[in-house]
Amino acid sequence: MIPYWAYLVNVIQVKSMSLTEADVKRIAHLARIEIEDKEVAPVLGQLSNILGLVEQMQAINTDGIAPMAHAQDVSLRLREDRVTESDQHELFQSVAPQVEAGLYLVPKVME
Repeated sequence: MIPYWAYLVNVIQVKSMSLTEADVKRIAHLARIEIEDKEVAPVLGQLSNILGLVEQMQAINTDGIAPMAHAQDVSLRLREDRVTESDQHELFQSVAPQVEAGLYLVPKVME
């Protein structure tokens, strides 16, 4: 699956990451965001700043740096895997409208 921002980069189709007001309106249209004409200029500035930051980050040499899942070297504490509730399967099925062979029967939704 292609990330949403990749579509935006393809829509912009510029190498220096500069935007025009038409680009902002097109991005807003694709994102289904209503944007008024008076809002275009501030959004243009904000998006240009974001794309400028992306351009700066792309210029950094990351050879030899391993990808990280988190900014800090942390590990999750794992709890002991133990049963905390009793099996109430039969109780729940006793009040179900229809049950067959241990399975809940539901009305057909699609033809």
